[in-house]
Amino acid sequence: MKSSNSLDAKARQILRRNDRGRYTVPTADLYPHQWNWDSAFAALGLATFDLDRAWTEFETLFGGQWPNGMVPHILFHQRDTDYFPGPDVWGTPGTVPSSGISQPPVAATIARRIWERDPAGYGGRMRALFPKLAAWHRWFMEWRLEDSAVCVTHPWEAGRDNAPDWDDALARINPYDVNGYVRHDTKCVDPEMRPTKLDYDRYIWLVNRGREVNWEENERKRKSDFRIADPTMTFILLRANRDLAEIGRRLGEDVSMLEKWTHTLEIGAETLWNPNLFSYDSKDANSGEWSNCVSNASFLCWYAGIHREEMRRHFDRVTRSVAFGIPSHDPESEKFDPRRYWRGPVWPVINTLAGIGMAEAGLESEASAVREFTSELITRNGFYEYFNPCDGSPAGGGDFTWTAAIWIDWASPSAGDEKWA
Repeated sequence: MKSSNSLDAKARQILRRNDRGRYTVPTADLYPHQWNWDSAFAALGLATFDLDRAWTEFETLFGGQWPNGMVPHILFHQRDTDYFPGPDVWGTPGTVPSSGISQPPVAATIARRIWERDPAGYGGRMRALFPKLAAWHRWFMEWRLEDSAVCVTHPWEAGRDNAPDWDDALARINPYDVNGYVRHDTKCVDPEMRPTKLDYDRYIWLVNRGREVNWEENERKRKSDFRIADPTMTFILLRANRDLAEIGRRLGEDVSMLEKWTHTLEIGAETLWNPNLFSYDSKDANSGEWSNCVSNASFLCWYAGIHREEMRRHFDRVTRSVAFGIPSHDPESEKFDPRRYWRGPVWPVINTLAGIGMAEAGLESEASAVREFTSELITRNGFYEYFNPCDGSPAGGGDFTWTAAIWIDWASPSAGDEKWA
């Protein structure tokens, strides 16, 4: 077993190695550009030893913000002809080449945590970032709500690309005009650990539909073939909105609109309670059908400040079924696959958010278990993207930025118990 001190040093080395000057890549070969929520977690890790560089990470990310407030899920700062789908496939109108969709908005919550390390020294940079964060949250409220819950318009937007939550909606898509592309991801990682070709055909089909309408949100909503209310987005935006309101109060800003949005999202979160499953679940906004999935996103309810005893029982059940929690999909489901991306593997980054929420809710034993699971997986295997919940074996990309970042800030024994709020 490696010592926590040597792993702390290794994590810092990974963050420096993946640093491209003003932004950080998730991992060098598999993801060679700037990804939205990966970048926020990169800032979290960088802030433990270089606060100035952490703020630069945010500033670079928001340098690609669209006029309507959307912050893309990928920014292509450098051309890479091997990566697919690149900016020519997306065909977006932004000044920085980018994708046409967003990702879970963890940035405000992480910015608050980083700012609290030195609020006096970085007040000016926080003040400059605040209206950009608020504009992004406004974009979600204007374009992604259904019954007050936050919808995704592409599986990549949720960050949980091939989760079983999307299976039924994707099955209705015939990717008739998708052909002739070469995937980048399966050249870097075992295809058994990645989405299938049919999954990918449908992902690209949705990209093509967005490009056809120049990513104009009115048209996209009117012609939406994929629009699913999602616990990941809803819980993370709810938490982020509360944190942004607190930042605003400290800056002396008017936060009345943020408080109104928080109330709306609290209502929306409860529309994701599936009474048949006794769990928070995804819901198709087009068909009204539940996904009937207990996922690791379901356990982000506590991170959003929402308490349900039924979720505690689900947590006990799913963690008893595997050696390491939290699996990304219910291990008792026939769709569970312990190696394939978001259909079963443990994701340390989601464990971090869920564990923080559990600790804040007073679920100390559950929070400790999640932290111990995460720490043991990384200590045994290194800083991988995700892990097999049955045997702990590593999967996905190696030397992964956000795994290194959450290790330094939360999972390492030397990280301490500093509260997030």
